[in-house]
Amino acid sequence: MQTVAALIITLVSACALNAGYLIEHSVASQLPPLSLRRPLRAARSLVGQRRWLAGFATEIAGWLLFVLALALAPLSLVQATAAGGIGILAVMVSHYTGVPLTRIEQVGVLVSIAGLFMLAISLAGAHGQGGKGSYAAIGAWIGGSLAAAFGAIKLLPRVIGGGAAFGLATGVLFAAGDVATKTAVSGGEHALFVPALIACYGLGTVVLQAGFQRGNALVTVGIATLFTNALPIVAGMTIFDEPLPSGALGAVRICAFSLVIVGAALLARQQRVSGTAAAQQTAEPATAVT
Repeated sequence: MQTVAALIITLVSACALNAGYLIEHSVASQLPPLSLRRPLRAARSLVGQRRWLAGFATEIAGWLLFVLALALAPLSLVQATAAGGIGILAVMVSHYTGVPLTRIEQVGVLVSIAGLFMLAISLAGAHGQGGKGSYAAIGAWIGGSLAAAFGAIKLLPRVIGGGAAFGLATGVLFAAGDVATKTAVSGGEHALFVPALIACYGLGTVVLQAGFQRGNALVTVGIATLFTNALPIVAGMTIFDEPLPSGALGAVRICAFSLVIVGAALLARQQRVSGTAAAQQTAEPATAVT
């Protein structure tokens, strides 16, 4: 029952997070360019917008629910369920903008839902919380994530577009924050990782807002969600030694993870295409704002 409650909380968390992201995007995309070299100035520009604060408060509420879910269930299980949030995001954006989902987006949503359904079936098998992970392994994961995010921001905008690159960097940072959060909620000396989770989430939030100015919500948040959910699943099974059910149920859970990630990838592929078209259509208004 504890695990089932955690998965329900995770789905509510995904809805709150994505609603917050959409509100933030509607504000950040209209602001003058935010500079990552001056994060405090960028933060002041955002905090001065009441609507952005409302979106950020909604995001925080979703994050707190996510933390509660992590305290109740293994990291990989929670993240696999949260990965379905990219399908929720697609539906929200369609409703928010009045633009129907494309065929690829519809397939992505269906595949994600199928993955969640199979994940629910796999819960019939025994599972454990795993270990707490070593300081060295967790520290190496967080440090590597910071380096990867920096590399994505510097090297990838010209290759995959600014919105996609900043979304990828955001996902890597948020995933590192999730790993630090799972460690911190373990209690004891692991609370030392609280500053790390604050730093990862804080930096990720600033990068996300800058990404909103370089791509539409589907591109930036979609790719961020993909990496935020995919990477901690790997961390859960490696750093925290979270086990799989044995036999057929173990295979079902592996298939469930795969379907959720494939569904997210299908949506991210479509979002990259949509983002390119949207950037071309909005180039003139964006210049005027700047």
